[in-house]
Amino acid sequence: MSLVSRPDPRQAARTAALSSAMAGAVDLSALKARSEAAARSQQTQASGGAESADGSPFVIDVTEQSFQADVLERSLQVPVVVDLWATWCGPCKQLSPVLERLAEAGNGAWVLAKVDVDANPRIAQAFGVQSIPMVVAVVGGQPVDAFNGALPEPQVRQWISALLDALRDRMPAIAEAEAGAAANGAPTEEPEDPRFTAAEDALDRGDYPAAEEAYQQILAVEPANEQALAALSQVRFLARAENADPSAIARADAAPDDIDAQLAAADAEAASDRVEDAFARLVGTVARTSGDERDRVREHLIGLFELFPPDDPRVTAARRALARALF
Repeated sequence: MSLVSRPDPRQAARTAALSSAMAGAVDLSALKARSEAAARSQQTQASGGAESADGSPFVIDVTEQSFQADVLERSLQVPVVVDLWATWCGPCKQLSPVLERLAEAGNGAWVLAKVDVDANPRIAQAFGVQSIPMVVAVVGGQPVDAFNGALPEPQVRQWISALLDALRDRMPAIAEAEAGAAANGAPTEEPEDPRFTAAEDALDRGDYPAAEEAYQQILAVEPANEQALAALSQVRFLARAENADPSAIARADAAPDDIDAQLAAADAEAASDRVEDAFARLVGTVARTSGDERDRVREHLIGLFELFPPDDPRVTAARRALARALF
C-alpha cells in the first residue's frame, strides 16, 4: 500500500479492510513488555498525566518508553487515537493539525497520541505501518479501528463521532468529559457544515452525481474552497474507478493511439495504487498527441494530480514531465 495522499479514492474499502485486520490481529504485548517499567516511572514523575509540547493534556507525544502508560493504560478509560506520522510526510502535516483541534474540542472524551515513526520504529512495526499518515484507535489496550491517508476534516470528525458513539455506554469517562465541556460552554466537537454533510451522505449512498452536484454548489459560492475542490476530484475519480477494468491496461498497451483506452487504463492503474504508472502513461500520451486530444488527456492527468497533495513527489515529478511533453 503506497498511496499516501489527500482522501484516497478507495478510502472506504481500504479503511474497512484495515479495520478488519485490526480486530485482534495486532499484538501490542511486545511493546507493553518493553515499556512497562519506564512507563511506571514516568507516571510517578508526572502524576498529572503526560502532555504534549504545547501543554495540552489531550494531545500527547508518545515514545516507545511511554507507550504503556500513555496509550495502553489510558485506553482503559477513554479511546486513544494514535497518529503515526513523520517529519518528511506532507499529508501528515495536513492531518495532524485536524486531529489536534478535534482532540482539544473533545475535552478529554478521547486522547490523541502522536507517534513519530522514524523515532519509534517498534511502535510502527507493532501496528504494521505500511504508509503514513496512519491513524489507529486503541481501546482497552487493543486496536479497534483505523484509517490511512489525510482525510478531510468532516470525515475525520465523522470517524471520531462514530467511535465515541460505539463506546460511550462502555466507557463512562467519555460522557463525563463531554458533560464537562458542555458545562464550560465549550462544544464537544465543531459543528458540521450541512453542505458537506449532504455531499458525504450522497457519497455514502454511492450516488456520485448527487455528491458531485453538492460539491459544485459549494464551489459556486466559494470557488477557492480547497476541501470541496479535493472532494470533487475524489468523487469524479470514484465514479470512474468503480467500474475500472484491470484488463483495460492490456488493451491500452496494445492500442497506444486509442485515447479512451489510455484514460481508462490510467484510472485502473491509479485505482490499484500504480500511481506513477498512471502518470507516466498519460504524460506519454500527451507527448504523442495534439489539439483537442492532447487537451483531453492533459485535463484527465491534472484531475488525477488533484487526488494528491501538491507536494507529493510523484505529482511533482509528473508535473515536470508534463511540462517537458507540452513545451
